[in-house]
Amino acid sequence: MERGSAYHHGNLRETLIEEGIALLAERADGDISLRQLARRVGVTANATYRHFANKNALLAALAAEGFRRLQEGQGEAVRGADPGQGLREAGLAYLRFAWRHPALFRLMFGPTLNRQGDEELTRVAAASFRALRSAVAAAHGLDEEAAGVEGATLRTWGLVHGLSHLMLDGQFGWRAESPLAVAEQALTDAVDGPL
Repeated sequence: MERGSAYHHGNLRETLIEEGIALLAERADGDISLRQLARRVGVTANATYRHFANKNALLAALAAEGFRRLQEGQGEAVRGADPGQGLREAGLAYLRFAWRHPALFRLMFGPTLNRQGDEELTRVAAASFRALRSAVAAAHGLDEEAAGVEGATLRTWGLVHGLSHLMLDGQFGWRAESPLAVAEQALTDAVDGPL
């Protein structure tokens, strides 16, 4: 569905990213083009090329914005929480982000995007991982460089990321609860409860 001209002079790059995320969410196959985006925003296709050299550059910018939004959501979730609760809240925010933005989430972590050489995407993805590492270290009362923190960070990420994909791939359909509720409960049990 075309929205007409969403572009306001002076912020075309930001408008293209915002509308690109919206278009990505509307497309079942997740496939978008610079031409589609130009029509949606109400500019010429050539105008989009001033900001994105090609489709991959656009997708990298969308993924980078996704990482910023994910990190922002996790930051809001942990504000005011003690370190142990903060790690659980950050994980729950990760699940909720994946549930609310499945196409963007799949773009951020999937094989569609060629990540090589995109400095912005590399920087924001690394910042997201560093924030997780910091939260894991704080939850265990350790310095971020302490032995075992890297492994614990990867295990934590693997848990929440795996639950996100199981949820999005419909693997919890046999349960009566919503897929998000099942994933949230599984994460809470893994973090808070005994086996």
